[in-house]
Amino acid sequence: MRRNFIFFTFLVLVFLLCFPAFAAENAQHEPHGHINLGEILSLYSTIPFIGILLSIALFPLFAPLFWHHHFGKVAAFWAAVIAVPMLAIYKGAALHGFLHILIADYVPFIILLWGLFTVSGGILLKGTLRGTPIMNTVIIAIGTVLASWMGTTGAAMLLIRPFLRANNYRKNRAFMVVFFIFLVANVGGALTPVGDPPLFLGFLHGVPFFWTFHILPHMLFVVLIMLALYFLMDTFYYNKEGVATPIDEGEKEPLKLVGSYNFIFLAGIVGSVIASGLIDLGEVQTLGVTRSVQEWGRDFFIIVMGILSLLSTPKAVREDNEFTWFPIKEVAYLFAGIFVTMTPCLLLLLAGTKGALGFIIGAVEKPFHYFWITGTLSSFLDNAPTYLTFFSSALGKFYSGMPEPMAVSKLIAENPLYLMAISAGAVFFGACTYIGNAPNFMVRSIAEEAGTPMPSFFGYMLKYSIVFLVPTFVLVTLIFF
Repeated sequence: MRRNFIFFTFLVLVFLLCFPAFAAENAQHEPHGHINLGEILSLYSTIPFIGILLSIALFPLFAPLFWHHHFGKVAAFWAAVIAVPMLAIYKGAALHGFLHILIADYVPFIILLWGLFTVSGGILLKGTLRGTPIMNTVIIAIGTVLASWMGTTGAAMLLIRPFLRANNYRKNRAFMVVFFIFLVANVGGALTPVGDPPLFLGFLHGVPFFWTFHILPHMLFVVLIMLALYFLMDTFYYNKEGVATPIDEGEKEPLKLVGSYNFIFLAGIVGSVIASGLIDLGEVQTLGVTRSVQEWGRDFFIIVMGILSLLSTPKAVREDNEFTWFPIKEVAYLFAGIFVTMTPCLLLLLAGTKGALGFIIGAVEKPFHYFWITGTLSSFLDNAPTYLTFFSSALGKFYSGMPEPMAVSKLIAENPLYLMAISAGAVFFGACTYIGNAPNFMVRSIAEEAGTPMPSFFGYMLKYSIVFLVPTFVLVTLIFF
């Protein structure tokens, strides 16, 4: 109780310090009529976003019990730190900014995650699956292939539980889940607009559906390096542990899928995502936020697919699959706070050279600049709007004033390397942090719930992504960009 009181007191003090500083910094801007918040906000407005990232990184280390019971309150606290002063100072403009990211970005984000999480939880792989280095490498490779065709979230949610069960007898499992995140939850989604949200945005803005196959060489290069490194590490630990496998200890059960009809619901979800980008049913306003009718229809359809999966799948199947609602609950609470605190960061980026982050936009010139800047920001911010920001920046750089459809066609025909760099950066770098892509955090949560101790936020970066991914991305830069 005393520790909880200390941490709550600390949070209140941070709020009391941040609010006046943020308000004083922005009070000089008197809003008149329509304003572009991205051109007005200072870098102080990014403090709450940094705060929630540090909370996710540090609280599980230094106050795990507090974090387990109060992570939702901590996320709400940081959201309030940015929302209260912005609403007080900018009123309607700020309200529209927050409503836009919640209605247009967070709601479809969490609905899609919930749908895929719910449906995949009804698919149970029964039988004896031996978690050997070869078998584990094959599972990750299969997931990597599936990711571009059913989305990184769909592939990750489908395979993570069987992958964990196959290795529940192993002592060293954290690195397995990390490489699973690298490939299945991120890099594998680079080939089609279905694979990852930023590529879907590109598709909506005129990039042909199969154009992203141009980054197949980049993807294969990263995948082969990661799979080779994984196999070597798994072989080393497998031989070092010397633990008897379930097959060695008893009779082998044949593999079989239970609840396979859930693949119908899974196909329905993926199909609805594709269809929402191909048809145009007009637009509708919700609380001042404009969204297309087909997007609302897609969200409703995904909810229906999830409900049908819940109704048609026996409870015993989900229990055998060790299915619980905690992972999606944790993601929903934390990412609500992340999306709110991220709003000023995205507004600053969208303001281009006129915003406080204009020095970043102005410094981007070469393809490798686009690869690293898009990627680095996508590691911490929502990679979809980050992709769109630098996609628009590239169009403006070469074809300023030209209608978008024509500009996109010319970019693809005359300067494709820039679009390859933006696309690869937005997808690949999502693997660098737990919050870089939607399924990362959920995979981590499912793994911990299943008894696999995972590295902390910074531990993940320092022990894995900086050691394995960053050098690989340097090679990608030297070879391709």
